[in-house]
Amino acid sequence: MPTLLQRLSRLSPYLRPGRRGLIWAGLGAAVGAATEPVIPALMQPLLDEGFGTRTWPLWLVPLVIVGLFTVRGLAGFIAQYGLAWAAQRAVLALRQDLFAHLLAAPTGLFTRQSASQLTNTVVYEVQQGTTMLVSALLTLAKDSLTLVALLVYLFWLNWQLTLLVGLLFPALAFVMRQLGRRLRRLSVAGQQATDDLAYVVEENVLAWRIVRLHGAEAQQAARFYGQGDRLRRLMLKYVSSSGAITPLTQILAACALSTVIVIALWQSGTGGGTVGSFVAFITAMLMIVAPLRHLSDVVAPITRGLAAVERGLDLMEQTPRETGGTHAPGRARGDIELQDVRLSYREDGLPALDGLSLTVRAGETVALVGPSGAGKSTLVNLLPRFVEPTGGSVLLDGVPLADWDTHALRRQFALVSQDVVLFNDTVAANVAMGSDATRERIRDALAGAQLLDFVETLPQGLDTVIGHNGSQLSGGQRQRLAIARAICKDAPILILDEATSALDSESERAVQVALELLMRGRTTLVVAHRLSTIEHADRVVAIEAGRVVEQGPHAQLLTQGGLYARLHAMQFKT
Repeated sequence: MPTLLQRLSRLSPYLRPGRRGLIWAGLGAAVGAATEPVIPALMQPLLDEGFGTRTWPLWLVPLVIVGLFTVRGLAGFIAQYGLAWAAQRAVLALRQDLFAHLLAAPTGLFTRQSASQLTNTVVYEVQQGTTMLVSALLTLAKDSLTLVALLVYLFWLNWQLTLLVGLLFPALAFVMRQLGRRLRRLSVAGQQATDDLAYVVEENVLAWRIVRLHGAEAQQAARFYGQGDRLRRLMLKYVSSSGAITPLTQILAACALSTVIVIALWQSGTGGGTVGSFVAFITAMLMIVAPLRHLSDVVAPITRGLAAVERGLDLMEQTPRETGGTHAPGRARGDIELQDVRLSYREDGLPALDGLSLTVRAGETVALVGPSGAGKSTLVNLLPRFVEPTGGSVLLDGVPLADWDTHALRRQFALVSQDVVLFNDTVAANVAMGSDATRERIRDALAGAQLLDFVETLPQGLDTVIGHNGSQLSGGQRQRLAIARAICKDAPILILDEATSALDSESERAVQVALELLMRGRTTLVVAHRLSTIEHADRVVAIEAGRVVEQGPHAQLLTQGGLYARLHAMQFKT
């Protein structure tokens, strides 16, 4: 298991931008700690000389006390502000790196982790963990310096008694070590339980229609309660473990303090010291209890904060960025070739593609048909490298996809899917997505998708915000907006995956005209279950069980009586 210093060293790149704040926080903590022994040091002359013959003026007492607490207050403020400045710089840097990593992460990450897990890591865990950790580290530094300052003063007063106090620290370190390990295990388990609880909420928010339609409210409530109760039990274990540190520390301190008082009283009875020195020593001893308690209290937040931040660091270290080659032409011709491609989503599962080979010429419109689960969507997801084949090769313009620069490769594709994804932004921003398209170009794209007339009726026109995933639009309007986005991108290769599935017959006819204009001069792959929409394709490719079973023009395949003819007959029979 890595040590605390090794774990903290992983954070150093993110603390470096805020090092000025950490320096000021450290100086403030050092000044504040240096003032701590002054209080017991004042007790000795006050008791030994203050009530008898004084060698110093009386007005010096309030001056020293007020000055002391003024310095401590300013030092505390500087330490707190410097800490906050450094912590927020670290949060920003870490969160920025995490988000950039998500944008470039392999697609497998998004199948292994839910959206709520990733959101919780990037937004909440990083903020809470870093703030908690830096605050705890400041407390650790401040109270460690205070403890050292008080021990130096105690050693100067009475080194024998101070050595006796030092026997407390090995026992205290053992207690903190054992409880710290348990707290770390509980922190990790609590994070996972929080993720599981958030995932239940996410699923029910996204699937609220299905839940209500099937009357599953009680079932989902019970599921939520089960996850919530698991989190409750873990949190209680965490609180009981962290709460045990303080009383154990105080008991150890009380044992040491009581022993010291007895010995100090015995020494004073044998003429070993003055009343002032005795009170000064006891006062300093009592003041040691507070930093000891604070040091024991920081074990829990350091453990919790480190576990939260390490989660984000582990996400970046264990999930490499997407890799690509250097081939980056301005615009591809659009020749696509798949050679004996095999792909399995699970090692022990049936292959989604099983030795599929297909060639698509530049400018050709190819329709992919077949029963559900045949591998049509998997095939088109291979092209922009949303999934990677487990065997065979895929080439674009004769160059393997792995040799293409990832950004250059994806510039060559425009996609309109049956699963429309829109952003909670303006109409114009959704159409221009990732480009600096002019307003005129955006309007032309909307007109091509038969949506411009509707957009012009909106309150802010192109600048109207459409809500979460286009929630303020109908299903057909959302799909046409996605088509407008593809028109605006003007990529050489067009992928239409059930692109008109959400449209009514009238809208479908209008959009089909726009799509036919868009497909001219472009390589187009059309995935469609409604076979009436692909009759004019240059070639129809029938796929079954991950293989190409037949291909050719629509009319030719109908006469062959194969898979396509059977699908066509089933769909169009009266």
